[in-house]
Amino acid sequence: MPDPGPSPLRSSLPGAAARFGTHGHGRGIEAFGGVRPTPPEAAPVPPEAPAPPAVPVPPVVPLPPVVPIRPAAPVAPDGPAPAAAGAPRPALDRILRGPSGLGTAGLYLTRPREEPPAPADPPAGIPIPGLYHHPVAEPDPARVEEVSRRIKAWAVDEVELFPPDWEDQFDGFSLGRYMVACHPDAPTVDHLMIATRLMAAENAVDDYYCEDHGGSPIGLGGRLLLAHTALDPLHTTAEYQPDWARSLQSDAPRRAYRSAMEYFLQEATPSQADRYRHDMARLHLGYLAEASWAETEYVPEVWEYLSMRQFNNFRPCPTITDTVGGYELPADLHAQPAMQRVLALAGNATTIVNDLYSYTKELASPGTHLNLPVVIAEREDRSVRDAYLKAVEVHNDLMHAFEAEAADLAAACPVPNVLRFLRGVAVWVDGNHYWHRTNTYRYSLPDFW
Repeated sequence: MPDPGPSPLRSSLPGAAARFGTHGHGRGIEAFGGVRPTPPEAAPVPPEAPAPPAVPVPPVVPLPPVVPIRPAAPVAPDGPAPAAAGAPRPALDRILRGPSGLGTAGLYLTRPREEPPAPADPPAGIPIPGLYHHPVAEPDPARVEEVSRRIKAWAVDEVELFPPDWEDQFDGFSLGRYMVACHPDAPTVDHLMIATRLMAAENAVDDYYCEDHGGSPIGLGGRLLLAHTALDPLHTTAEYQPDWARSLQSDAPRRAYRSAMEYFLQEATPSQADRYRHDMARLHLGYLAEASWAETEYVPEVWEYLSMRQFNNFRPCPTITDTVGGYELPADLHAQPAMQRVLALAGNATTIVNDLYSYTKELASPGTHLNLPVVIAEREDRSVRDAYLKAVEVHNDLMHAFEAEAADLAAACPVPNVLRFLRGVAVWVDGNHYWHRTNTYRYSLPDFW
């Protein structure tokens, strides 16, 4: 992976971005600055004034073709030590440090650390042997405590998210530690709460509609569609609008979606909000695919399962990393195929982490739960142990591909907000693994080593 080097000087930013389909839309360098300025009132132009000369637009340079995922080394059956520590990764380290150099200080509402913090020992839990990951610093305990306090108050007092007998499960989810680990650059606790409410709401929909707490594949499509209107509001006639508005209070998932989205919209730009709605529609489509297989008792092929997991995954979470960070990655840069591939690989890798850490929890639950080790065992005729180890290899391949593609994109388009966004996604990936590894209330590892 080539090292993208330092960020370019201010004058070269529009040219770097132009290769990825953006020309500033008349905003110049402010398009990448992370602060939405209020322009002064323009002086009127006399009718007889000649029009300004047209500014030539640089041609769009096509992106290189997508390369196949680069496989990682296989995981030995006896379970080697985790592969992350100590491996040289200069280009990835450059991404994790974020944008630097002339003109980039204004991208941060809080000053970035000059060097990455030293990893801390986790409070509990061990990593899956052979799983490629990066250790993270212990989340700021003061922020963890405050986010945990606020999300509990929101869940109990504002949206009535769960009945009293589910309180231990809500506390055991450790949402505060999760979100602080995933968004260490959030400038304020208010910014962290944007992600925390949305995460709580997404999990409520999964639990109530799909999984542990009364979920069922029967009728799931109708429930998800009505819940989605809390994110993407209904535009209908005056006669029927009040019925829809009342429906948003009818169950915990819809109350949570509506409230979390209202808070999100206070900080998000219209393009960031539309991006999030799109990714939530992807998530709901993945829920429906999994539900259809459950109804027909179909075990998908491995590639079919991975297709479903590309939609039923964590992608809505890292895609809002710029909103939580207090800046914006412009919509045309976010929509580029190279960026979409990075986000897809990040979402896929983090979701397989969930499959691996939740494996024993799901096996202990009633019914058949599809996860990657179960599907590999069935479709490739492997033992449960060999299937689990193969799933670790799949995760590692996805992680290496994510890091390689992110580094290539950073080198090809070293715009400061692109670098900061890529850094945010990479940090989210690491924070997600940290939470799964350390959440021993929910997860335990199988005895395969």
